[in-house]
Amino acid sequence: MSDSVFQQPSRRAFITIGGLAIGGLAFAACAPKASTGSTGATGGTEAKLGVGNNGQVGKGRSGATADTLFIAGFQWGAPATFNPLAPTAAWPAAANVMQITYETLLRWNIATGEIMPGLAKEYKLDGTKTVTLTLQDGVTFSDGSALTAADVAANFELGKKNTGIARNAFWQAADAVAAPDDKTVVVTVSQKTKNVGNLLRLLTETYILPMSVFGKIADDKLPTEIMDKPIGTGPFTLTKADQTQVVLALNENYWGKTYYGGLPVIKQIIHPIFKSNEDGNIKFQAGELDIMQQFVSQIWKMWEGGKPVGTYLKDKPYYVPGSMPMLLMNTTKKGLDNAAVRKAIASAIDYASIAETAMSGYSAEVQPSLILPTGAEGKFFNKDDAAANGWKFDAAAAEKLLTDAGAKKGSDGVYTIDGTRLGPWKLITPTGWTDWNASCEIIAKSLKAIGIDCSTNFPQQAETTQAIQGGTFDLAVWYVSGVNPATPWARFKDIMSQSEVQPIGKTTFANYGRWKNDTVEALLTEASQATDDTAKKAAYDKLDSLYRKEVPACPIMYRPDEFYEYNASNFFNWPDEKNSYAPPMFRGAGNTWMYKIKKIAG
Repeated sequence: MSDSVFQQPSRRAFITIGGLAIGGLAFAACAPKASTGSTGATGGTEAKLGVGNNGQVGKGRSGATADTLFIAGFQWGAPATFNPLAPTAAWPAAANVMQITYETLLRWNIATGEIMPGLAKEYKLDGTKTVTLTLQDGVTFSDGSALTAADVAANFELGKKNTGIARNAFWQAADAVAAPDDKTVVVTVSQKTKNVGNLLRLLTETYILPMSVFGKIADDKLPTEIMDKPIGTGPFTLTKADQTQVVLALNENYWGKTYYGGLPVIKQIIHPIFKSNEDGNIKFQAGELDIMQQFVSQIWKMWEGGKPVGTYLKDKPYYVPGSMPMLLMNTTKKGLDNAAVRKAIASAIDYASIAETAMSGYSAEVQPSLILPTGAEGKFFNKDDAAANGWKFDAAAAEKLLTDAGAKKGSDGVYTIDGTRLGPWKLITPTGWTDWNASCEIIAKSLKAIGIDCSTNFPQQAETTQAIQGGTFDLAVWYVSGVNPATPWARFKDIMSQSEVQPIGKTTFANYGRWKNDTVEALLTEASQATDDTAKKAAYDKLDSLYRKEVPACPIMYRPDEFYEYNASNFFNWPDEKNSYAPPMFRGAGNTWMYKIKKIAG
């Protein structure tokens, strides 16, 4: 537990844990030239912290947008609904993003590894029996109604009423939720799984919703109810949303004013909706965005060009690895149901080209494992077994895997195995996700080179999500659990779980490729219930060995959990490794920087 909302982790601590998404007012003022951080437009001569990596700051905005935070990288397309239970909810109602409208009971801090207070001011563990949470004082929703412990308990009960919503997964980790009084919530840990880490993860990721609204929705309509006026406990409320932007206004009556020592510095948040990363990057470089979460190719060129652009780490990789985008393979498709074919695919991918071309060198060498090989997860990584039984980019070895399995190459250069032609297969990921789009092109080219018929297709995000969750895709690049209180267990579950997978056409939130295995559930249970690192390591060795044998999916790069990058044209005092009062995050504990950044002028 944390004694303070604002943490000061050391660089060493950060690196250790770090291994572990226009119109109107949007761009009314252009950013002026930058100045050095020691002589800002406010007239002070003191050195400014949280400025560009080149030591530069801007001169600030004035007028109507002086108190506005411009942000990007989370919403790609016109908002359809702000219902957090919808699989395609718009920002900021989408799952596990910025807690500015909806909030969670606890918050995860990637920089320190801590689980910090949220709507609950503290929590206590009773071994693997219970988690007891005490709510903050005076929590209210934006409509003025009070949050009670009974509301919290009812929130989790929604996952029982509709098993198709994400919070149904809570009941894999918990047996019961009780509210003995208005301020106390007692969660009984599942005595089948006894997975406290996963339960804590879910408490850091599950938004607490107003039961005055959601309690009136029919159970079968919970994920489909269209909402355009979200009511949450967060510091901002929605004022406008269309195909060009999402606009939020500060809730002056926000309950957290006392807890955070004041309200956020910003009075308004505008998220312009761009068609691609490039459009956002241009605005960001110009100082027309203050902070964003999206891929920037060769971001160092911005500060080398004099722009006051900054990242948390000042040297490469600039971002700390926290996730591993995966190539998902739909094992219900003929050809892809063959483990030899899947391993051949994994062996055919030019990972170095993805790292350098698609990721600007932000990714280290990818290992054949579902465990991040460095940082907090590194102690569980079996380097020797990965080298002996894994794979690496080797086109000749990939073809040999196919021919050893009996595949024959046709006159068109494409292999056939057991009467099934290997393709044509479509490789999908959302349009506008430029680093992933580029990765897919490299993968498709790699597969064609070994005799697999593969081409790319980049639908809108909502369409891509539906295809992946519904199991109607062939191949897809998608995300799995990043660093959190339950990894690497959660990542194995995401790829290999049998208990949560749904039939084709029904929404699933794990094992998108519908891979089948009779032994993996016991191994997942063993890992989740292990009480020390030695036992966990033994369990993860077994899981990773099975993973390398079956290859239901494969990592294609190591990616920051979130791309955290800021432009100090209008605000300074952003968190970075030299000014580490808050983690480089948007979700979870990342909300704390909203209270500490400072206006340059206006």
